[in-house]
Amino acid sequence: MKTRQPVGWVYLLVTYFTSCSAFYLPGLAPVSFCETAAEDCQSQIELFVNRLDSVESVLPYEYDMFDFCKDVHEKRPSENLGQVLFGERIESSPYKFNFKEEVKCKKVCTKSYKAADKDDVAKLDFLKMGMQLNYQHHWIIDNMPVTWCYEVEEGQRYCNPGFPIGCLVTSEGKAKDACVINSDFNKRNTFYVFNHVDIKINYHSGDSESWHGARLVAATLEPKSFSHADENNLNCETGEPKEVPVDSKQDVSIVYTYSVRFEEDVHIKWASRWDYILVSMPHTNIQWFSIMNSLVIVLFLSGMVAMIMLRTLHKDIARYNQVDQEDAQEESGWKQVHGDVFRPPRKGMLLSVFLGQGTQIFIMTFITLFLACLGFLSPANRGALMTCAVVLWVLLGTPAGYVSARLYKTFGGEKWKTNVLLTALLCPGIVFADFFLMNLILWVEGSSAAIPFGTLVAILAMWFGISVPLTFIGAYFGFKKAAIEQPVRTNQIPRQIPEQSFFTKPIPGIVMGGILPFGCIFIQLFFILNSIWSHQMYYMFGFLFLVFLILLITCSEATILLCYFHLCAEDYHWWWRSFLTSGFTAVYLFIYAVHYFFSKLQIIGAASTILYFGYTMIMVLIFFLFTGTIGFFACFWFVNKIYSVVKVD
Repeated sequence: MKTRQPVGWVYLLVTYFTSCSAFYLPGLAPVSFCETAAEDCQSQIELFVNRLDSVESVLPYEYDMFDFCKDVHEKRPSENLGQVLFGERIESSPYKFNFKEEVKCKKVCTKSYKAADKDDVAKLDFLKMGMQLNYQHHWIIDNMPVTWCYEVEEGQRYCNPGFPIGCLVTSEGKAKDACVINSDFNKRNTFYVFNHVDIKINYHSGDSESWHGARLVAATLEPKSFSHADENNLNCETGEPKEVPVDSKQDVSIVYTYSVRFEEDVHIKWASRWDYILVSMPHTNIQWFSIMNSLVIVLFLSGMVAMIMLRTLHKDIARYNQVDQEDAQEESGWKQVHGDVFRPPRKGMLLSVFLGQGTQIFIMTFITLFLACLGFLSPANRGALMTCAVVLWVLLGTPAGYVSARLYKTFGGEKWKTNVLLTALLCPGIVFADFFLMNLILWVEGSSAAIPFGTLVAILAMWFGISVPLTFIGAYFGFKKAAIEQPVRTNQIPRQIPEQSFFTKPIPGIVMGGILPFGCIFIQLFFILNSIWSHQMYYMFGFLFLVFLILLITCSEATILLCYFHLCAEDYHWWWRSFLTSGFTAVYLFIYAVHYFFSKLQIIGAASTILYFGYTMIMVLIFFLFTGTIGFFACFWFVNKIYSVVKVD
C-alpha cells in the first residue's frame, strides 16, 4: 500500500490544479435586463467594439481606422494598464437595441467611396488590405465576446470570439479564409464585404430565481454579405453578395445592416456563460498529454537525484569521513575541491544582479499564476493578467535588491552602489529599450497597439518612483546582513583543474542542461504562443500552474545532477555554470519561437516580423533570468549541504 501513496498524491494534486481551470471569478457583478428600464434593471443593450487584429499581421488597428459606421456619441470605457499594453481599444458602436425587441434588417449607415477622391480611395484601399489580411472584428456585449460559431472537422463546433471584415477570392479563383462559407463567393479577383450581421442573444430569466429581470448568457452572430441595391427596400434574407473588385476604378457604396433576435436559455447560468466558448477549444486531451509527459521527465530526474543522494553521496561521505585520512587523500572526487568550491566567481557583480532580477521575476510569476488559478485573472477580467504582473514586478523591487546585495557581499564585492544601480536598472532597462523600439514601429505603422505617451510616462514613473526606491531598500538590508557563511574555508592558492572529458566541459554540460526543462514545457508553450500571436483565449491556468511547478523541479534536479558530475571531475567553477545550465532553456525557447514563426504563423511584412522577434527577445530574457535563478539556488543549496556534512582537516 505504501508504494501507491505518491501516485495518489500526484493524482490529487493534478485533479485540484486542473479543476482551477474550470472555475473563475469574473470580477464583475451581473447586469440584469428588462423590457422596461427600472432601478435594478436596464432595457438598452450596448454593443462595444474592440481593436481589429489578424493572424497574418502583428499590427492591430482601432475600429475607427477602417471607416466603419461610427457612434454619434462615442464613449470609451476606462481601460486598465494591461489592456493598454495589449493594444485593446474599446469604444461604443452605433449598434444599439433594446432587450427582447427583435430587429430585422436595420440600416446602420452607408459608406460611399468616390473613385475621383484621393481620401476615399485611401480609405477603400485600407479596407481591402484588412480583408486581404483577414482582419477580425471583436465585439462585446455585456462584457462578453460576441462569437461566430461554425462547424469544423468531425462535426465539432468552434466558437470564434471574432469575425472577419470580409474575404478575398484570388485571381486563380481560390477562395481565401471566410470566402469558403458561401458558394456565391466565386468571382475571381474580388473582395466580398461582410456588411450584415445576424445577432442572436441568449438570456437566462430570473423569474424562477431570486433576482429580477434576465441576464445575458450568450451572444452569437453570423456575418453575411448583401449588395443592398435599393436602400429603401432592404432585404437581408436573399440577394447578391456585396462585391468590391480588387482593381476597382468605379464608385463603391457599402450599406451596413444588422438583425437581432432573442432566445431564452434555461440551461446556461450567468456564472458559466463563458463555458460554451472555452469548451469549443479542443485543448484538454493535449494538455493531459503534456502533464503526463512532464511528470515522466520529473520522475526520471527525481530517480537519478535520489540515487545520487542516497547511494553515491552516502558512500562518498562515509569514505571521506573514514579514520584513515591518508588513503582518502589519494582519492579523486568532489571532496578534493573543498578548498576552492566557494571561491568567488568571476563577474560576481553581474551574476548577483541577474539573480536579484530572477528572484523578482520568480515571485511575480508564482503569485500571478496562483491568482490566475484561483480565477481572479479570468478572460472576463480584461487586461487583469498583465496589470497584475506589472504591478507585482514593480512592488517586488525589495527582494531583488536584498538577494543581489547579499550574494554580492558573499562574493566579496565592495562596489555596493554599482550593484544596487545595476540591479534596479540593467535588466528592466534592456526590456524597456526593446519595448520602446517596438512601440516606435507600431506608432509609425499607425497601430492601436502603440502605447500612448502618457502610459509610457506612467510606466517610467512606476519604475523610477516605486521599483527603484524599493530595490535600494532591499539592498540596504542585504548589505547590513552578514555574508552567507560557507561550510568550508577557501584556500589562498587556486587548485589546478584536471583535464576534462567532453561531457564535463562547460559548454556541452550547459547545452544538455536546458533540454529536459524545455521538454516539460514545450506543449504548454504552443498554447501560450497561440494565445499571444493567433489571438486565441488562454484560460487553463490550472494546467499552467502545474507545469510551472514541474519546471521548477526539473530545472533544480537537472542542475544538481550536472553540478555533481562536474564536482566529481574536480571542476569547481560551478557558480556561473549552475545559472547557465537551467538558463539555457531560454535558448531552446527562442529556437522553438523561430520554428513556430515559420511553421505555424502566416505573418507577412517586415514590421510584423521585427515586432514578433522583438517581443520574443523580451520573453526569452525574462525566461532566462527566471530559469537561471531556479538552477542557481538549487545548486547553491546542494553544494552547501554536501560540504557541510564532510569532515575537512
